[in-house]
Amino acid sequence: MSDEPTGDVRDELTAATKRYRRTETAHEQARQEAIAAVVAALRAGVPPTEVERLSPFTGAYIRKVARDHGIPPAPPGPKRPVTAS
Repeated sequence: MSDEPTGDVRDELTAATKRYRRTETAHEQARQEAIAAVVAALRAGVPPTEVERLSPFTGAYIRKVARDHGIPPAPPGPKRPVTAS
């Protein structure tokens, strides 16, 4: 019996790699869309804690995204709730 993988195993690996690459692209696109939504929410005045609750990201990552997009830190002190218009 040989320790060499069979063609079927190689075919399965090739197919799995193709699926991975397809979903990797879709995942990155979804991540970029989520980042854009986070930036829009922060610019609209949604508090970072609420953005964190509603997004897939941590507070630290949301702060990094905010700074990368020129959004200043929230001022210290109590925060007022955002009201829907």
